Amino acid sequence: MQKPVIFSLIEVEKQGKYIVCFDPLDGSSNIDCLVSIGSIFGIYRKQTEGVPSLQDALQPGRQQVAAGYALYGSATMMVLSLGNGVNGFMYDPAIGEFILTDPNMKIPERGKIYSINEGYAHEWDASVVNYVRDKKDPAKGKPYGARYVGSMVADVHRTIKYGGIFIYPATASAKNGKLRLLYECNPMAYIIEQAGGRASMGKIDILDVVPTKIHERSPIYLGSKLDVEEALSYIQ
Repeated sequence: MQKPVIFSLIEVEKQGKYIVCFDPLDGSSNIDCLVSIGSIFGIYRKQTEGVPSLQDALQPGRQQVAAGYALYGSATMMVLSLGNGVNGFMYDPAIGEFILTDPNMKIPERGKIYSINEGYAHEWDASVVNYVRDKKDPAKGKPYGARYVGSMVADVHRTIKYGGIFIYPATASAKNGKLRLLYECNPMAYIIEQAGGRASMGKIDILDVVPTKIHERSPIYLGSKLDVEEALSYIQ
């Protein structure tokens, strides 16, 4: 069982006023096969005086003041939001600097891709089964394409660029989902909303969930606004 550990790396009198929730290596199981991986972070204002406490970290995602991720793939990219839109910066190794290459990133209102680990389909709730079935074999229109990398940073980055939906639902063996609320779901939900999309845990928006522990897990439905709303209609 993981136990929260609070590290104080800087003298109290020199500490700043922010708290960072950080996933240093998302998708680490993909390292050996050279699939894109990344880092995810969310930043909050410190709520207490003195040494950082659990209370400082256990804030709803809506209270983030900034969030971002780094993607390590065919190129290295940093995607960042300070609460006023989303910008992407590509690393240029020739000069050792990040260059603004994707200003004011916006997710399409609807996409043509769904992203979910279908290996767990036998453990899904009926609402997820029915939604994915209808994306693959719709009553009318073209079916959605399936794309799933297994690295949240890569899957979410593609979703922002091309639109669609990324889902990591609750399952029979993981009733609270698998992804971590504080340092995976919240930062990505913040970025998605800033880009014009939506992120939900099924019943309420991810950013409105009040966390109770550092490593809390949550299901997540994230992506283009109309795609997420359609998926949620199967639940509600």
